[in-house]
Amino acid sequence: MTAQKTHPVDEMLPMGMLFAFGLQHALVMYAGTVAVPLVFAAAMHLSGPQTVMLINCGLMTSGIATIIQSVGVWKIGSRLPIVQGSSFAMLASMLLIGQIYGVRSVFGAVIGAGLAMVVLAPVMARLMRFFPPVVIGCLIIIIGLTLIPVAGRWIGGGTPGAPEFGSVANLVLAFVTIVITVGVQAWGRGFWSNISVLVGLVAGSVIAALCGMGHYGMVIDAPWFAVSTPFAFGLPEFHAMPVFIMLLSMVIIVAETTGNCLAIGRVVDLPVNDVTIAGALRADGLSTMLGGAFNSFPYNAFTQNTGLIAMTDIRSRFVVAAAGVVMIGLGLFPKLGALIAALPAPVLGGCGLVMFGMTTVGGIRELLHVRFEGTRNGLIAAVSLGLGLLPMACPDLFTHMNGLARLLLGNGVLLCILSGVALNLLVGQGRN
Repeated sequence: MTAQKTHPVDEMLPMGMLFAFGLQHALVMYAGTVAVPLVFAAAMHLSGPQTVMLINCGLMTSGIATIIQSVGVWKIGSRLPIVQGSSFAMLASMLLIGQIYGVRSVFGAVIGAGLAMVVLAPVMARLMRFFPPVVIGCLIIIIGLTLIPVAGRWIGGGTPGAPEFGSVANLVLAFVTIVITVGVQAWGRGFWSNISVLVGLVAGSVIAALCGMGHYGMVIDAPWFAVSTPFAFGLPEFHAMPVFIMLLSMVIIVAETTGNCLAIGRVVDLPVNDVTIAGALRADGLSTMLGGAFNSFPYNAFTQNTGLIAMTDIRSRFVVAAAGVVMIGLGLFPKLGALIAALPAPVLGGCGLVMFGMTTVGGIRELLHVRFEGTRNGLIAAVSLGLGLLPMACPDLFTHMNGLARLLLGNGVLLCILSGVALNLLVGQGRN
């Protein structure tokens, strides 16, 4: 009797490989993880030490959330190679609550919404049956294309409108990083091919430093060790309206996590069912509650790392768990976090462009298996892709919408999901 072969998702790699591959994931998600606390702190006019504390808390809780999601505890966690990070889509709601009710109410609303997510996860997971392959393919494409502008901003230097944004030096640095990453991926063998993104990040950073483009003053100023403490701003305040606003906004997290679970399932060749989705949403809810307690924000499945998995074909969820350990370390040792934060934006952009493009290609490959002749799948795909691209193609389209409506309509992933599911029910179901 032969032993059952372990699926690549459940494969435990040697410690050295776990760390190297996990470090890649940590580097890819780092910029997105620190972006939310940076923007929130600036908008709420928090002090420098408070901003650093928010970043450290975000890194630590993001690492814990990633371990919960990928390793799983009881019915919590998808047990897929999914990285958890602070959701940028929730930022507008949090700023609205903070400006009206105060910072402590933001964390109270985060905890309340996270608890509701844990309780309602099974109900939300049942929506998965409304995602046929045509919707999944369009969703993966939109996820990839929506991230391309992020890579573009990194390539330009990080801040549109800044004097050096789009400079020749930034563009050349990003191009060289792309060439190195693609070269190692295409011609490297085995281990080297699998860490092509890490090689690109390191090589690009060395080149930047040699050209005087690196800024490492923050590494010198950062402390060696700091422990994040819960409720640093005081005990959270719970008000009905902020919790309600945050819970409504969590619809975006439900949509993105569901979509990313389906996308990762396709990439790693593992079926995703209602149980998997429910576990992922429970992990989102628990991580969000943890975030609110540790001065951080709502968490969801990050899209940035999907392309890295597709590119390297390293599918082990324990690699992602190792990335979570790295993130916890970055949160406990600010000097390490400051060193990663010093990575030049064009270098991140060069690697990001390759990975996000790979995510988009994954969606195209999914659509290749969809039957279009004699069905209305073409109509479903056309409208879903068109609506999903609107917020990116025309950012000012929903300027006259207010509050939550503008937040929801400005999310291309959500528009793609809602339109694809609705059209499949109205014109596609039973005809495919």
